[in-house]
Amino acid sequence: MRKLPLATAVAALLFLPASAVAAEDFYGTTEPFAKEAVYFVLTDRFVNGDSSNDHRDQGGKHPTFDRPTPGAPAGRTDNIGYLGGDFKGVLDNAGYIRDLGFTSVWVTPIVDNPDEAFTGGEEVKWEGMFTDRGKTGYHGYWGINFYKLDEHLPSEGLDFAGFTRGMKEQQLDVVLDIVGNHGSPAYSMQTMQPQYGKVWDKDGKLIADHQNLDPDKLDPRRKPMHAFYNTGGGLAQLSDFNENNPAVMEYLVGAYEQWIDQGAAAFRVDTIAWMPHAFWKEFADRIRAKKPGFFMFGENFNYDAASIAGHTWTRNGSYSVLDFPLKAKLTEVFEKPGISYEELGKALYLEDGPYANPYDLMTFYDNHDMARMNAPDTGFIDAHHWLFTARGIPVIYYGSETGFERGHAEHAGNRNYFGQARIDAAPQSPIFGPLKRIATLRRETPALQRGLQLNVRLKGDQAIFYRVLQHEGVTQTALVLLNKADVPAKLSVSEYLEAGTWRDAFNGKTERVRNRLQVEVPAHGVRVFLLDKPLTRADTRTRLADLMARKRTDPQ
Repeated sequence: MRKLPLATAVAALLFLPASAVAAEDFYGTTEPFAKEAVYFVLTDRFVNGDSSNDHRDQGGKHPTFDRPTPGAPAGRTDNIGYLGGDFKGVLDNAGYIRDLGFTSVWVTPIVDNPDEAFTGGEEVKWEGMFTDRGKTGYHGYWGINFYKLDEHLPSEGLDFAGFTRGMKEQQLDVVLDIVGNHGSPAYSMQTMQPQYGKVWDKDGKLIADHQNLDPDKLDPRRKPMHAFYNTGGGLAQLSDFNENNPAVMEYLVGAYEQWIDQGAAAFRVDTIAWMPHAFWKEFADRIRAKKPGFFMFGENFNYDAASIAGHTWTRNGSYSVLDFPLKAKLTEVFEKPGISYEELGKALYLEDGPYANPYDLMTFYDNHDMARMNAPDTGFIDAHHWLFTARGIPVIYYGSETGFERGHAEHAGNRNYFGQARIDAAPQSPIFGPLKRIATLRRETPALQRGLQLNVRLKGDQAIFYRVLQHEGVTQTALVLLNKADVPAKLSVSEYLEAGTWRDAFNGKTERVRNRLQVEVPAHGVRVFLLDKPLTRADTRTRLADLMARKRTDPQ
């Protein structure tokens, strides 16, 4: 048989009917959680739905409610005490979150925290990271009984199980923030406080006590109450759990299985890097033995992709992670004008990257542990257009739909109370409407959730890419065109473009396309076009097959 020249063969394939080309699987991920978009609330700071659980008289000489951070400049506020946010405040606003386009709500830890303000450490001060004297456990990360619900969160008839059930009725899943490496602050107090540095079990029995001793003064061999802790110290004055003590694993697995039973749909794992991979592998295996496929994503506060990627590997427990390397590029690109979209491409790792699968990563631009993004309204709009169309699972911190406390760090307003009045006024923000529009589109568009990403151009103020999903009976390609300039832009696409009838994802109008699609994208705008048929262009299919082959890096 005479062989055709390669160019002739490719040209022939370009014009074959779709039925003549065997369907291939193209997808970014098959992870079910990839369909989610996550709204992150620091529960105490969202909405006080029930003032009866505020415990405003708690703490005696070391009160816990409403403790302004010292040193605030004129017109600025911050607080290190409880402010009343609770399950009811979140549930009362479930419709608001759902209507914004989100499908899940990540809540901060729900376990019992101490009932007094902490008296150790360095005195808290304005903009002072790791200054904890005078601070309370309003954030939830200072657990003392991981089986017990903190009293500031539930209401009569609304425990955690009732909360997750109510949220599910509003079509929202609950992502639970968990801590595995530490408990409450444990030492440096002038006088030992009754709960700090201690751990109780599900029956209320004291099983660990730091006894206000510096870590190197602990004696785990001779004193059983010290065996829960490491002697080398950890983060700030926190009690550092001993990863080599089987009792620690048993305690944590039992506690977090309990919260799964009560409706937690996924876990965000705090400070995952502070325990070794072997610890988290065992934890993941045991949790998934109970709940197969249970999704967990970790926080390793590290901007080096190679450093955080190990958590995603099978041999280390197959966790997703918060995408800090991309976060660094997102704030660089969207906080100030003039930074090219090309910078984002450097952190996507779509080919031969270090992650088990980059499409499973949690993408974000700020959170409760860092300064909020310091961008103009248009910067937030542009960032949301990217997050809800590009690879990854988007996470938005509460209040970002209005630019709340932009640019402010912890102990300088980052975690301030949002409140019902701000929620009611949120639709008036210029950021709100565009976020709702793009988040709703992602929720309704499988290709934007799970599709393979094929970049056409990431340059200057424009980005053009495809998201391609051909898997298990779903066939959809999304063509995304972004413009972060202050003026409209006419964008033209011919690369990898499939001939056919493309549909505008926002208004439903169709465009008959042969060789080129040319459209105007508004200033700080997004256009998305959908094609619901298999791709037949040979060069496109070849490139997609290459992306499929090179997207995963998992040494098992």
